[in-house]
Amino acid sequence: MQEDALDALIEASAAMLALPIEPEWKPAIKVNLAVTFQLADMVAEFELPDEAEPAPVFEA
Repeated sequence: MQEDALDALIEASAAMLALPIEPEWKPAIKVNLAVTFQLADMVAEFELPDEAEPAPVFEA
């Protein structure tokens, strides 16, 4: 994701949630979003076999 797109996402999300964001927080928020999107790409790229089904109950 492009840097400008992350800035726009931060601004739009904060506005939608009526969440005030201090200017000094934005670099940390941007880095966290970038890492989150990188991890999401890795998960999305992982291919599952056709017969894979979700577990009916998750227990930790």
